[in-house]
Amino acid sequence: MTIRTMTPSWLVLDEQVARLCDDLAAGPAGPLRLSLQAPGGYGKTALLSYLAGLLREHDVPVIDAWTDPLDGADDDAVLMIDDAHLLDEGRLAALHPLTAGRRRLVLAYRPWPRPAGLTSLLTVLRRERPPVLLGPFTPDQTARAVHAWTGGAPAGDLAGRVHRLSGGVPGIAHRITAVLAAGPELTDTSLLQFRADLDHLDPDVRRLLLATAAGGALPIGVLAELLGRDPARIDELLEAARATGLLALDDTLVPAARQAVTALGPVAHRADLWQRLAALQLARGDGTLTVARSLLDAGIGGSGLAPAFQAGAEEALVAAPQIAARLFAAAAAGGAATGARHALATALGGDLDTALRLADRLVGAPGTGPVAENDRAAGAAVAAAVLAHRGQLAHSAERYRWSRTPTSRSFAALATQVTGGSFAIDGADAADGPPTLLTNAAAMMADGIRESIEGTPAAALATLVQAAALLEPAGPAVLLPDSPAALAALVALHDGELDAADAVLDRAVTAGMGSVLMARRHRLLAGWIRMFRGDTAAAHELLTAATTGGAPIQLRDGLFATALQIGLARRTGDLPEMHRGWAAARETVLRHPVDLLTLLPLGELAVAGARLGERAALDVPVRQALDLLDRLGRPALWHATLHWYLLQAAVVGEDAGTATVHADALAVDADATAHTAVLAAAARSWCRLLTGDIDPDEVVAHARDLARTGLAWDAARLAGQAAARTADRRAMVTLLDTARLLQGRQPGPRTDSASEPTPTGQLSAREQEVAELLLAGLTYKEIGDRLFITPKTVEHHVARMRARLGAPNRAELLARLRATASRKAPE
Repeated sequence: MTIRTMTPSWLVLDEQVARLCDDLAAGPAGPLRLSLQAPGGYGKTALLSYLAGLLREHDVPVIDAWTDPLDGADDDAVLMIDDAHLLDEGRLAALHPLTAGRRRLVLAYRPWPRPAGLTSLLTVLRRERPPVLLGPFTPDQTARAVHAWTGGAPAGDLAGRVHRLSGGVPGIAHRITAVLAAGPELTDTSLLQFRADLDHLDPDVRRLLLATAAGGALPIGVLAELLGRDPARIDELLEAARATGLLALDDTLVPAARQAVTALGPVAHRADLWQRLAALQLARGDGTLTVARSLLDAGIGGSGLAPAFQAGAEEALVAAPQIAARLFAAAAAGGAATGARHALATALGGDLDTALRLADRLVGAPGTGPVAENDRAAGAAVAAAVLAHRGQLAHSAERYRWSRTPTSRSFAALATQVTGGSFAIDGADAADGPPTLLTNAAAMMADGIRESIEGTPAAALATLVQAAALLEPAGPAVLLPDSPAALAALVALHDGELDAADAVLDRAVTAGMGSVLMARRHRLLAGWIRMFRGDTAAAHELLTAATTGGAPIQLRDGLFATALQIGLARRTGDLPEMHRGWAAARETVLRHPVDLLTLLPLGELAVAGARLGERAALDVPVRQALDLLDRLGRPALWHATLHWYLLQAAVVGEDAGTATVHADALAVDADATAHTAVLAAAARSWCRLLTGDIDPDEVVAHARDLARTGLAWDAARLAGQAAARTADRRAMVTLLDTARLLQGRQPGPRTDSASEPTPTGQLSAREQEVAELLLAGLTYKEIGDRLFITPKTVEHHVARMRARLGAPNRAELLARLRATASRKAPE
């Protein structure tokens, strides 16, 4: 008799068995001839106990075939036969006459072993009803069971962890619930619960389970050779292993059982078996990743295992580069020459500090011959990619050029172009190589950047989007200084093609392009798109996702992240947040060398600096950016964006003269593209606005054009500022309505200075908005900019709020508003 795995009060029934129990409860005296089949731990004993309880509640006698005499048994009694697979042939022969008649009985058994007498019994029962097959718990059933076992709702993800580690096997789930309720992992002591299960197994079955613990579901041929048994015997052993309930339906060990089999097996025996398994799989050309990881986790290594570790690392490189890096390191410790692949895996996994050290060591390593030269070239390429992520594109180009592969030559050209150098790199310096996806995509990336400087934005965008599509099949397996999707998104952002930017980034994320190393960059650029469109909530979510957890943020991503944070704070009028982020943002932009690809964050921070009274703080990088554009011939795509930002900084500082300078620069680019034409026209409106010369129709037209090109927030701000500065009441209302519509808000009432009548002491909805911003420390002008109303209107709202709340002065009003806010705050 097996140990009872569950008690009837904890039984969780599936729909089929629940119906059976309902039928029995409704008619306990009716026909009952039932067989139950399931591996160990699936609840057969618990179900029999439950059924026996139902029968006894209705005074129906129950006979236990293991303990009660069968001769002279009451004809009305129900015969219960648990673990029928363990009965000897004599007992089975004695039961056969009873099953051949009409006696009511319930028989439970494992699918293996199958004695001849049991087969005969089951043949009789199957003529009347097929056996009920008990399966593993679903996640919902596990949750219900855990709820019962813990006496209440399980905390956190306990039920999920129990289900994952138990594989849904009810008996295992019951065993581990208390352990996982006390901590996140199974303890060595808790695994001792499995010793009795393992000690009673056939030695060959234990060896099979131990092999499966290291290698997962193994082919019969591998098991036969490993265990020294013929295939027919292996089939039998697999049936026996499945019947234990420790081996899942896919012939892999249930996770908790895998830990137990590994921990409770003799160490020397385990090491020998796993090493032989690794050698066998390697000789057959099978995958070695699973067994290599098992060996690594168990601390088993050595020169004999280096090839298996190396092969497993190659398998893991795409999906799990961090694991690949560990396996390459283990192979190197065993004497394998894995330096270049180790550096690559480490970089793809996001550990750029270690990757740079490994790569630098390769570049400077002594030795001659093709292998040493190839390793040095590969090391230089890894170092170049790492330096690009750290913003050091000039140094990156130098190492790519030294690497001298076709791919490296293209990446060198790309990095040289965006830093203002000559991109005509001598083709004679590049070694011949196969035309891989990466080689072709790298060449297209360099061509796309060249097109953005010398050609048209449309051609540049098309080339870069095609490069991204070409590289999608390679997905996370390639180490990139930048992804073609990110470059395409940047070109699209500079050209007002936000839909194209969104689409190419979505595809890159789906393909996992560039592994975890590029995932953060793709999210940040997606956040910039949302910010441009005025969707600050979505942009905040993407910023949080990009900066929470994972590997340390590198300088380039840090620059885009801090600028996005500051940009969102500016757009939401969160002045304290701008102040909090300014010091880090300024330090980041000063550390990052200026290049074409960082003009967006530089421009955003220049506007923020003007807003915070720190306009001169970024004079040096702004001057460097302008010099870079001059060296490149002032390419319109990049030139217009920077001058648009600098115009906005001048507007914030009410500097009409400087604004005119940048508007004139934009006018030079006006005929380049539709986007630059929109920017140039809107710039003229801004300059006229600063001098008080406001044409409402022109402003509305230019604001709508800005919104259509993706700059929704900028468009709304232009209309809102024009409304705040015009003396024409009708024009003000039109401009305010335009600003609200461009921000996705409903137009306001025709007389914005009026509020809906409210009882004394209560504030209107608009006054509530003003109150919140007033408490946040914003000025009347800032509140007006945020709500698209005039500062004078804000003043009227504040005066009405004082009257309603009985506040004699501003200080008292603020005190009462704070008190009201604290009373409304949730506990």
